Amino acid sequence: MHLISVNVGRAKSVGYSDAQGALTGIGKRPVPGPVRVFAPGPKGVGASGVEGDDVCDLRHHGGEHQAVYAYAREDLDWWEAELGRPLAGGLFGENFTTCGIDLNDARLGERWRVGRDLVLEVASARIPCRTFQGALGERGWVKRFTREGRPGAYLRVIEEGSVSPGDAVEILHRPDHEVSVGFWFRAFTTERALLPRTLAAGGAMEPAAREIVRAYQLRHGEPALTPGPSERTGP
Repeated sequence: MHLISVNVGRAKSVGYSDAQGALTGIGKRPVPGPVRVFAPGPKGVGASGVEGDDVCDLRHHGGEHQAVYAYAREDLDWWEAELGRPLAGGLFGENFTTCGIDLNDARLGERWRVGRDLVLEVASARIPCRTFQGALGERGWVKRFTREGRPGAYLRVIEEGSVSPGDAVEILHRPDHEVSVGFWFRAFTTERALLPRTLAAGGAMEPAAREIVRAYQLRHGEPALTPGPSERTGP
C-alpha cells in the first residue's frame, strides 16, 4: 500500500464552478515531494490540508474533515475502461493517488500512517458536484459517478507530516463498525434509509453530517441513536 502520486491544484477560472469568481482548484497535477500535510482549520475557514493546493469553494470543500482527498489508482483504471480514455492521477481532484488500498471499504475512523510522520483518519466520502462534472467533460457524470459507488475517501489530519510519491501507507487502526466509505456514500446519496446507521462511526463523522442524520431521524420519527463509548473515535 503506497502513494503513487501527490497532487495539487492552483486556482483557475472556469465556466462550470459555482465558487466566487468561478474559480476551482480541481485540476490537480502530480508534484515531487516532500509535500507538507497539515490540519487546515474548520470548514468554511480552512481550505486544503496539502501545501500548495487551492480550495476555492469553502462552503462545500476543505476544512478539517476534508483536508485530503484520496482516490485509488485501481478505481481510476476501472473508469478508464468504462470511459475509454486515459485518466491521469489527480484528474478526479484527488490529492493522493493510492495503490493497494480499497478506499471504498475503508472504515470511518480508520487511521493510516503515510510515510514517516503523517497520520490521517478516514472521515467521509466524496459526493460529486457540478464542478467535477465540468472538469471531466462527461455528460451525466454526477449521476453516473454516484450510481457506481466508487467515491474515494476524504481524510482528516491527526498528526501533521510531509509525504512524497512512493511513501508507504500503513493501517494503524481499523474500527469494527460497518460504516465504510462506500456505506456512508450510499447513505448520503442513494439509500437514505441507511443514515441512522452511520452514527455508529461516532466522532469520526463530521458534525455537519451528524446533523443531517439527526434531521432525518426527526422527520421520520425515529429515535436518536447515541454511539456507545467503544464506538466513539477521534479526539
